[in-house]
Amino acid sequence: MRLRSITLKDVRRFIEPVRIDGITDGVNVLCAPNEFGKSTVFDALRALFFVPHGSTKKDIKHLRPHAGGAPEVSVEVQTPDGLFVISKRWFGKSAAKVMRGDVLIAQADEAEAWISRLLGGGDGGPSGLLWVRQGLLGLSDGEKSEQTTALEARRDLLSSVTGEVETMTGGRRMDAALARCHEELFAYATATGRPKAGGPWSDAIQEVETLSADRDKLASQVELLQSALDERRRHRDELADLEAPDAVAERKSRLDAAEAAFAAAEAYTGKVKAAEQALQTATLVADRARQELKVLRDARIEKSASETAERLASEHLVKAQDELARHEKALAEATKAHDEAEEERKHADTLVRRIQAQTSATAARERRAELEERIEKARSCREKVEAAKATASVGPDDRQMEKLRGLSAALTTARALRDSTATRVTMRYAPNRAGHVQQAGKALADGRELAIHTDTVLHLEGLGELTVHPGERPADIGDVSQAEADLAEALTWLGVSSVEDAARAHQKRQEAKSKLLQLEAEFRGHAPRGIEDLQKQIAALPDAPAQDIEELPPLDEAEVKLQSASRMVLELRARMNAARDQRDKARTAHTTALVRKEEAERRLNSAIEALGRLAQQDEDALAAVAAQANEKRLEAENDLAEAQSGAPDIAAAKAALTRAQSIEDAARIRIEELRPTIAALDERIRGSAGEAVEERLQETEEKLEAAEMRLACIAREVKVLERLQATLEAARSAARDRYFEPVAGELRPLLHLLWPDAELNWADDTLLPQSLIRNGQEETVDILSAGTQEQIALLVRLAFARLLSKDGRHAPVILDDALVFTDDDRIERMFDALHRQASDLQIIVLSCRQRAFRDLGGKALQISTTD
Repeated sequence: MRLRSITLKDVRRFIEPVRIDGITDGVNVLCAPNEFGKSTVFDALRALFFVPHGSTKKDIKHLRPHAGGAPEVSVEVQTPDGLFVISKRWFGKSAAKVMRGDVLIAQADEAEAWISRLLGGGDGGPSGLLWVRQGLLGLSDGEKSEQTTALEARRDLLSSVTGEVETMTGGRRMDAALARCHEELFAYATATGRPKAGGPWSDAIQEVETLSADRDKLASQVELLQSALDERRRHRDELADLEAPDAVAERKSRLDAAEAAFAAAEAYTGKVKAAEQALQTATLVADRARQELKVLRDARIEKSASETAERLASEHLVKAQDELARHEKALAEATKAHDEAEEERKHADTLVRRIQAQTSATAARERRAELEERIEKARSCREKVEAAKATASVGPDDRQMEKLRGLSAALTTARALRDSTATRVTMRYAPNRAGHVQQAGKALADGRELAIHTDTVLHLEGLGELTVHPGERPADIGDVSQAEADLAEALTWLGVSSVEDAARAHQKRQEAKSKLLQLEAEFRGHAPRGIEDLQKQIAALPDAPAQDIEELPPLDEAEVKLQSASRMVLELRARMNAARDQRDKARTAHTTALVRKEEAERRLNSAIEALGRLAQQDEDALAAVAAQANEKRLEAENDLAEAQSGAPDIAAAKAALTRAQSIEDAARIRIEELRPTIAALDERIRGSAGEAVEERLQETEEKLEAAEMRLACIAREVKVLERLQATLEAARSAARDRYFEPVAGELRPLLHLLWPDAELNWADDTLLPQSLIRNGQEETVDILSAGTQEQIALLVRLAFARLLSKDGRHAPVILDDALVFTDDDRIERMFDALHRQASDLQIIVLSCRQRAFRDLGGKALQISTTD
């Protein structure tokens, strides 16, 4: 099917007939500004092919002009059988016709059936794949019914082209096999491949785990029994070794010999201790003699050194006292000069403050007068605002006036709709007439049309009465009555008699509101934050100054004097602080010199006192005593060495005794420990032997081996089912690839115009692209940009159009404001794609983007009026 022309009448803005001629094969472009009627043409075509002529649904009502009327659409289509004209009319005298030249081919329901066969059957047929109305960019946009129709059309087309319906993704045998495999596998495992709770696989695993735990527990008990037997044997052997007669005699002989050796060593120790005591006494005497000699010599040296230190400290103290007195005098002079300058500064500061206070008081009096004047003006303005508010609240507001205008427009529309279907009477008076035709006492005007809705009596002067019966009462009369009642109710509620009176009242209210805004702005100019704020400002002002103002010098002169005095104070304060720092340093130096002198005197007195105590001693005599004491110490060392050379090793004798005693004690304690331990082991071994743990362990191991074999069989079956499932899914994927290959083959060169080496993955349920693969990355369609999505959608429709053409079902591709998100570079390549597919297709493009689609090329179409 190829479209050759389109004609519209009483379709939205096209009340008078318009026509689009010269539609050719290939690319046709209708480019015009917004509100020109392009989408109207698209919706009219869709209604012609897909909406029955007797329909009164919403989409047909939307085609009617605002003034009413019966939409009419007709097209010329070229088919292999020739050129046909298809026309439809909705509302009024609805009709559907198919004409071939002057011959009526079909009408009414037969015409609808003829159109359905032309489209390929179904509610939309193949054209539902190819027609893109404004605002629907993706392949799955539109209402639910539109999506379902498009899906069925895609499924029918692909099945017809491939002939592989039964082996593709939705094939029943493949689905049955996969369902059976899923069912078998689900009995064992969850969707994530884990054992299913309560299933055979999970039960087998649980049985193996339980038997393994029992086996481990019994093995542990057997191991404990064997360990107890080994331990009892070791303890019995150890007890026999400890209680053997030879071992007992050896331990006793060793202990007796050690005790005799230790007694002999203790007897010789007394002689050695006496020699050690004599050496200790001689050493103390020699040390004391050497110490007395050293003290005498050190005291003489200390006295000489302390005399020198005392003399130097006295000289330093005198110098420090002189320096301190000089700095004390300098500090007193600096302090006096600073205090005098500070008094001058205070006097200057007091004068400046008095001048400032007098100036502030004068400014406050002027500010008070200004504020009082503003308060008076604001109060006057506020009274005017209140009066204006009262006036601005009278009359309809904007919302009420808008509603009233809407009701008036609705009444006008209802009357127009009623009159469009009413019976009309027009009176043409002949020359030299004798009378008039009257209706309800009023003469009919010459040539004026009278709309008659109900039975109406016309009075013919000189002839009688003529009653006009219009037939069935129009349904729109009730709408007019309701509109009149709604308008009257609204006027009554507003207290006006007409829409014009309401408009005048609304205008007065608007003028009052405008004046109110001016008065409010004026009030804010006098009192931005209210009269109370102005009153608070007056209350915050200082009291007015006395009338007799004191004569004071200028403020700038007083401030100059204050600044000069302040600088002088700062300079003298810095000088005073520097003098104080020097005085403090001198005071610290004097204190340090005084402390050093006192310390030197104390040291000298201590040295004199020490020499006084040692005055009776002679240094030579003390040296002789020290030499004699040292000789006696050497004699005592020789005596001790002689005694120690023949003494036995008492530490070794004591160690040998301790070791022999510990061996005897350890043997006795170990014997006492082993006897009850062996008795406890005997009791535990008798108890374990009665429970037959070894036989139970063997029985459990046999059960575990059988359970592990069952688990291995189930695991092997699960792996087989998983492999079968993967194989079936791979086979289904291969069938799906064969199913989608025709459309993918048509689409591939178109995709490569935009993205070299790009491929699309198709969804089994929607038979639409679900992801785009480019540059080695896979991206789902829903995350792509709006521009990329609309480009893919258009290319897919072009591919489906080529498949339809190859299948012998030619259908035009119609695009209403497509490629709205496509950039300049890609739109050029999309234009190339349109021309590439247009070799055996008819493509009609409707767009408001005149500049962008200027370079599309193809046949330019125009909407023109008809005679």
